[in-house]
Amino acid sequence: MVACFVNYAEPNFFPMIELKHQKVFKAAAILAILVLIVVILVYAKSFLVPLTFAAILSMLLLPVTKWLQSKGVNHAVAIISSILVLVSFFGLVIFFVSYQVADIAGNTAKIEQQFTSKYHQLQQFTSEKLGISPDKQQQMLKEQQSSSQGKTSSMITGLLAGLGGFLTDSLLVLVYIFLFIYFRGRLKGFIIRLVPKEQEGNAVEIVDGSQKVSQQYLTGMFFMIVCLWVMYFIGFSIVGVKNAIFFAILCGVLEIVPFVGNLFGTALTLIMSLAQGGGGSNLIIGILITYAVVQFLQSYILEPMIVGAEVSINPLFTIVGLIAGETLWGIAGMVLAIPLLGMAKIVFDHVESLKPYGYLVGQDKEEEESGMKQKLKGLTGKLKTLFRK
Repeated sequence: MVACFVNYAEPNFFPMIELKHQKVFKAAAILAILVLIVVILVYAKSFLVPLTFAAILSMLLLPVTKWLQSKGVNHAVAIISSILVLVSFFGLVIFFVSYQVADIAGNTAKIEQQFTSKYHQLQQFTSEKLGISPDKQQQMLKEQQSSSQGKTSSMITGLLAGLGGFLTDSLLVLVYIFLFIYFRGRLKGFIIRLVPKEQEGNAVEIVDGSQKVSQQYLTGMFFMIVCLWVMYFIGFSIVGVKNAIFFAILCGVLEIVPFVGNLFGTALTLIMSLAQGGGGSNLIIGILITYAVVQFLQSYILEPMIVGAEVSINPLFTIVGLIAGETLWGIAGMVLAIPLLGMAKIVFDHVESLKPYGYLVGQDKEEEESGMKQKLKGLTGKLKTLFRK
């Protein structure tokens, strides 16, 4: 009892308790802020997604606008012209895709025949290996179809509603782009005025750095996708894929979703090519070889040369960012995850208290260069071995 009384009576005891309470309060405050941010991101998705897309695309179009203004074009006209360039590019892509889709739709009867043939083969395999008779399989299929009729109609309704929402969001994005570029000076001035006078230079560096990262990443990604279109088209044409332009554009565009997009595009190409009555195992091997070669060239040549290390996020937080983006905003979140992480890292690197987080999510240039040198060294060694043989 005396010992306990003495400990409580020590002069440093109550400050220790107070310090511990401060740490607990700080941790609770950080957790509450994170939860609040997640709640806002989820419930304000319909508002924030078009706004974020517009902010990033406006950074991409800003150099075009500045170039037009340097040629004497009016400010508003220059912005509208740069937006028309963007719309024309997407319109051209949609035209090529729709043309190829119409060609595929013209072969619907043949595709249906191929699916029917594959279905009968699967039915026979199930009957022989699993002991389920064709009549029983047909009965199970009818039960499944009757139970899924309501689901199909609701799926179609949801698809049409989603298309209407997409068109509305696209129009909003274009309006936001115009306003972001038109009022960019006022927005930048607002951000600078938020910080103390002595921190204004740092704020300018953050804004300019974020803008530069977005521009370089998106520009590099655009040129890489164009290169992927060319390579996939050449590869698919050589192996005999029908509608090679369509599948090349599909695989290239899906590259904006890292890791997942290219796999999905190649799998869809494989399935549709077999359904169109391709060359069997030779076609499968050819598509897989094309995918492997394109991915090899993309990883070792295109990304280092074109995209570079503008967004220096390590692989761990790249994957975490993609999963978090998909959880919060779906496919749009996966597309936006990498450029947003890159801009967040710029902020982390310029704010003293946040620098540890910048180090955590980032990747040093020395590490990237050494890793690239090791890859190129390994590639050179393989080529030397191959030529010796």
